Amino acid sequence: MNKQKSRNAMRLLRHSRLRRRLSGTAAKPRLSVFRSLKEIYAQVIDDTVGHTLCSASTLDKGLRDALTGGHCTVAAAAEVGKLVAQRAIDKGISEVVFDRGGHAYHGRVAALAEAAREAGLKL
Repeated sequence: MNKQKSRNAMRLLRHSRLRRRLSGTAAKPRLSVFRSLKEIYAQVIDDTVGHTLCSASTLDKGLRDALTGGHCTVAAAAEVGKLVAQRAIDKGISEVVFDRGGHAYHGRVAALAEAAREAGLKL
């Protein structure tokens, strides 16, 4: 009998373990990252009321047309990081808590976080 869990089930366990200690407030919302095989999504969330304050993904119309090398690249993730940081700063949010969604801080997730930092968001 195979008792191994799938890769996504293990990621969800890691994510729930992270979420026990991470929570976004109105003063310091949570920057949540979701990575699929083809796209990457980022949301700035106020967990006290359960509202998404701003979001960005590789499916955004302006970004989708600008991406030439594909949607699932490190460069695309960096563009999403810049875009979500710009939208957050426009709403008056300068500091967030980073929620990597159970993914390793490597590759596309790290590129998104670094680009958000460079764009002026404090993680």
